[in-house]
Amino acid sequence: MSYDFKPLEWTHSTNIYEVNIRQYTTEGTFKAFSKELPRLKDMGVKTLWFMPITPIAQKNKKGVLGSYYAASDYTSVNPEFGTLDDFRILVRESHEMGFKVIIDWVANHTGWDHKWTREHPEYYEKDDTTGDFKIASGMDDIIELNFHNQELVAAMIEAMKFWIAEGDIDGFRCDLAFWVELAFWKEARKELDAVKPLFWLGELDPIEHPEYMGTFDAAYTWTWMHKTEDFYKKHLPFDSLDAVLKQYDAIGDASMRAWFTSNHDENSWNGSEYEKYGEMAKGLAVFSCTWNGLPLIYSGQELPNLKRLKFFEKDAITWTGKNELHDFYKRLLNLHSSNPALRAADPDVKTERLNAGGNKAIFTFLRRARENEVLAILNFSSSPADFSIDSVNGKFKEIFQCQERDFSNDKNIHLHAWEYLVFEKL
Repeated sequence: MSYDFKPLEWTHSTNIYEVNIRQYTTEGTFKAFSKELPRLKDMGVKTLWFMPITPIAQKNKKGVLGSYYAASDYTSVNPEFGTLDDFRILVRESHEMGFKVIIDWVANHTGWDHKWTREHPEYYEKDDTTGDFKIASGMDDIIELNFHNQELVAAMIEAMKFWIAEGDIDGFRCDLAFWVELAFWKEARKELDAVKPLFWLGELDPIEHPEYMGTFDAAYTWTWMHKTEDFYKKHLPFDSLDAVLKQYDAIGDASMRAWFTSNHDENSWNGSEYEKYGEMAKGLAVFSCTWNGLPLIYSGQELPNLKRLKFFEKDAITWTGKNELHDFYKRLLNLHSSNPALRAADPDVKTERLNAGGNKAIFTFLRRARENEVLAILNFSSSPADFSIDSVNGKFKEIFQCQERDFSNDKNIHLHAWEYLVFEKL
């Protein structure tokens, strides 16, 4: 499959950090979050993704505060977070520190009292039974837009342009992108990239929606996320993981993969990564940062945050000041962004699965770009393992233990249950 659009150079080595402004601080504002920028920069974060910053519809809203994903206006800021000027300042500060900034864009639907329901009711799909606006897939706080209406298409693109002009953003994370006609995304991207070349992250899985690949620079890996949870909880055979990765490989690299162990939906509705993956969680985070694709991290994973954050109420992350996984992610994110062997969707990078002496529970692979090599060794089992990696040669340094090893002379490895090692070639 070929690209319809070419990703920007910086996107191949970036990572994505999802920011839940409401729950990030006790204040829940742009100004309060800005104080976290130096820490996130030190951790190696490259791209900040802000969950929807638009005001929330009040009619039929969920809970006390409502859902970010039920907008009442596409070109205003949720007063819960601050003002448009506050957002502009945050973006400027982020850019000055080297971050890229993308915002969540909810194109498929709005809340019930979005201003378009009054000004342009023809923009919406109608329910033949009730004669009212059509509820979006059973979620009764949101209503469906009609992308067969070309005036709606034009208005949506203009609203997206607003955030480029007024917010100087660097891209969009497109909510439920596969719910929206592909033709819209192609038209929107063509028009918006002409204003400013952007990074486009689509919430869709290429296994399920391969036709969207090449229009989005990066896409989700829901299939992998669900299968790894089943693997851990249901004690599935290792071949079940291989089968999913082969499906992604078969699609090709028309879009980069975004690998993750948590995000706002998963944390709130299905549990933290430790509820889902237990002792396997950190190993999967290592995989997400070293396999072919982009790492995606959710607010608080560096703590680690062990609680489910409420979605429609105020429920701030309980920061302790320790951030026990700060250095864990720092080493992984810096390696991903600095080593050419970990560039995503780069034809010059080769990814080779290695044999661990016949032990199928050991997931090990070598990624290579010319003289650059990264070796990842993951024990995806509850048993310790002794094995050898015969096909690797040369001197490497392990990024967590900072110990050097010459694989030409010493190929034997011991891993504890669920342990991981990541080596960078010297």
